[in-house]
Amino acid sequence: MQELQEPFDVLVNGVVYSVFPEEDNIYTIFKAGTEFGKIEKDTENLWIKLNPETETPMFDNDPEVNAIGQAITNYVPEPEDEDDEDFE
Repeated sequence: MQELQEPFDVLVNGVVYSVFPEEDNIYTIFKAGTEFGKIEKDTENLWIKLNPETETPMFDNDPEVNAIGQAITNYVPEPEDEDDEDFE
């Protein structure tokens, strides 16, 4: 079972998006503190926004969604603080 990632922020075109990883390459996105919606990784370079009511993919090739997705792909978590205990 894959461990869920911690939420993190990405910066896209000067806007901060908060990313909350869900399951299976699905992420809930908040744009400047307001829920933007869920996006899903479709292919390496294509991300899809999910319909808020049905959570089915909306294939509208939204450049903003792709830019957020690219930022998620490029995101590298910051190293843990040294004083955190490792449970490995």
